[in-house]
Amino acid sequence: MSNVVVVGTQWGDEGKGKIVDWACNQADVVVRFHGGHNAGHTLVIDGVTYKLHLLPSGIVRPNKISVIGSGVVLDPWALLNEMATVRGQGVSITPDSLLIADNAPLILPFHAEIDRAREGAREKGQGQPAIGTTGRGIGPAYEDKIGRRAIRLCDLAEPDSLRHKLDDLIFHHNALRQGFGVQPIALEPLYQELLAIAPQLLPHAVHLGSTMQRLRQGGGRMLFEGAQGLWLDVEHGTYPFVTSSHTMPAAAAIGGGAGLGQLGFTLGITKAYTTRVGNGPFPSELLDDDGEKLGQRGKEFGTTTGRKRRCGWFDAVLVRQSVAMGGVNGLALTKLDVLDDFAEIKLCVGYQLDGQPLDYIPSLPSQQARLQPIYEVLEGWQSSTEGARSWKDLPALAIKYIRRIEELVGCPITLVSTSPKREDVILVSNPFGV
Repeated sequence: MSNVVVVGTQWGDEGKGKIVDWACNQADVVVRFHGGHNAGHTLVIDGVTYKLHLLPSGIVRPNKISVIGSGVVLDPWALLNEMATVRGQGVSITPDSLLIADNAPLILPFHAEIDRAREGAREKGQGQPAIGTTGRGIGPAYEDKIGRRAIRLCDLAEPDSLRHKLDDLIFHHNALRQGFGVQPIALEPLYQELLAIAPQLLPHAVHLGSTMQRLRQGGGRMLFEGAQGLWLDVEHGTYPFVTSSHTMPAAAAIGGGAGLGQLGFTLGITKAYTTRVGNGPFPSELLDDDGEKLGQRGKEFGTTTGRKRRCGWFDAVLVRQSVAMGGVNGLALTKLDVLDDFAEIKLCVGYQLDGQPLDYIPSLPSQQARLQPIYEVLEGWQSSTEGARSWKDLPALAIKYIRRIEELVGCPITLVSTSPKREDVILVSNPFGV
C-alpha cells in the first residue's frame, strides 16, 4: 500500500485543490485531517467548478471514501450547507461515502462571534495586532478543544449529557462575552438547534481509529489532505499570524487517525511565486506593478473569503525550511504559467536582518517584520507554458527556473502544474509509486 500526504509549503492557497483532485484518481480513501471551514479548495472537473471547505476532495469522485478526521473543527451548519450545495451539483453523498470522526469538535455560533469580537478589538488597537482571521470561529473552537470543554459530534447522540456539557461551555463563553460587552448566550435555543441537526450528521459518525484500521486492512491507497500551508502552523509558522491547528504533515497521523508509519510520501505544494492572505510577515511581497500583475494573472482571491491575496516573488528560504521541517519528499510546482509574461523573474535566496545575512525565518515577530529579501534575477521566458504536459512543451528558460528552485530548496520537483485543468500536469514521478 502506498499513501500520500499533501500539504502546502507556503502560507496556503498554493493550488492544493487541483493537485489533490489529480491524486484522487489514484486513491481509494481521501482524509481531511485538520483545520475548519476557513480553508478552501477549488476543483474544476469536466467544466464544473466545486468549491470545498470542509468536505474532502474525494467527495466529488465516484467510488471514493471521504473521511473528516478528528483534527478538524466542524461547523455542522456549514457542513450541511456545503453538502447541500455539492448535492445540487449532482454529487451523491451517503454515510458510506462520507465518514466523520465522532470525536471531531464542533464549531458553534458563539465561536465565530468571539472570533470577530477579538479581531475587531485588535483592529482598534486593543491588544496585539489583528491576525486577519476569517472570523469563522476556528481559533476559539480549538481553544475549547484544548481546554477540554468542547462539544464533539458524538455528544449529539446523548441529549441529556449534551445539555450539561453545553451549559458548562456557555458558562465559560458568557464570561468572555461580558468582557467584550456582548449579550450572553441562551442555552435552550442552541440546544434545540443541535438536536434538530443531529439526525442529519450522526449517520456519518464513525470511530476514527477502528475505521482507519479497517480501511488500511482493505489495502487501498490513502490520500491525506492538508489545508492552508506549513507557515501557518500554530507551532512552527510565523506566530502569531498563524492558524490554530498543526498544518505539518505529521498532523495527519493524529488528526487523520493514521500511524506515522502509514503516511508514506509527503507531497509539498508550492506556487511558482508566493502569496499570503491576511496579516503577518512576507519578506518577498511586491507592492508594485509586478505584484499587481501576479495577482491579476493568477486570479489571487481567496476561495473561502474572496479576499485579495498579497503577492510576491518565490521565497526559496521559506520553502527550504518547509521541506526540512515537514519531511517533504517531493514538490508539486503550481501556476508556472502565471510567470509567462515577465521579462525578468526574481527568486528570494536569503534575507538580511539589520544588515546581517540570515538563511532562515526567525521566531520573533519584530525580527520577521524587518527581514529584507536578497534576490537572484533570472531571465523570463516570455512565451506560453499554459497547458504544457511534458518537458518538451516548456521553454528552456522555464526549465532553468524549475531546476534552480530544486537546487535552492533541496527537494525534487515531482510534478508541474501549468493551468487550472487537472490534465495539464507534467509528471516527473508518481507520489504513489505507480
